[in-house]
Amino acid sequence: KYFDQKKEWITVELNPDADLLQSLAAKLSSRNVLARIFQQAGINLSYFGIGLEVTGTVPITDIETALSQMLASLKKKKKKILIAIDEVTSNSQVQIFAKSFQIFVRQDLPVYLIMTGLYENIYELQNEKSLTFLYRAPKVVLEPLNIGTIADNYQRVLELDRARALEMAKLTRGYSFAFQVLGYYSWEYRDHPERAFSVYKQYLQENVYVKIWAELSAGDKQLAYGIAKTPGGKTGEIRELLQIGPERVSPYRDRLIRKGIVDGRERGHMRFTLPQFEEFVLENFEG
Repeated sequence: KYFDQKKEWITVELNPDADLLQSLAAKLSSRNVLARIFQQAGINLSYFGIGLEVTGTVPITDIETALSQMLASLKKKKKKILIAIDEVTSNSQVQIFAKSFQIFVRQDLPVYLIMTGLYENIYELQNEKSLTFLYRAPKVVLEPLNIGTIADNYQRVLELDRARALEMAKLTRGYSFAFQVLGYYSWEYRDHPERAFSVYKQYLQENVYVKIWAELSAGDKQLAYGIAKTPGGKTGEIRELLQIGPERVSPYRDRLIRKGIVDGRERGHMRFTLPQFEEFVLENFEG
């Protein structure tokens, strides 16, 4: 709402798998109001095939230089750029963009950045040696959705009694994707709740858990198995089951927390954040 009320703010959404610098330049210059500002400043972007050509001006051949000049011209017009990038990963495009963004900030240009992504991906990105400035950037770690709020939604939309809505909400463990999937299939099969739950579990496994499992190391999987086999989630009982010491547990525990699989907030306990993940692990672990 704040940005909508302020006409000097310009928001741009970027695809993390694209050439982010060139994409930013293209999206800014595609807006007629901004294109006129760039033309008045003599910024020739024809080299990049963007289409903004200024007669009698030599084309700029370095995209970072081009963006610096574009942002400087917007600064003179008292405009500010908010860049939004969703599902960030630590790929080469994002790393290059982050380094350039750091330069723009040092140049005191009016550019701001919001990135969202899995904790593990953000963690990996900020650990790049040349991107330590990300450590200083404000971060918001999203907690699981409130079970009561989920129940309110199910109760209203699916026209359920409170007890049933709360039972369904607890099945999601506050996992936002599970909240959406369970709600969708409960609507589709509203006369067959058992069928809805069966399809919901299958969807989570095939579209989320199979990929998560494939990306885990052997040590990750072993610890996940120990958690799945220990109903209380006590770390000591998990170590005893796996017959391993604390020094072997800690690195894998930290990895599973960063991946968003394990909730490590309760001291001395490890529990899965993902609904029905225990069952999936027990079915797929090969010890």
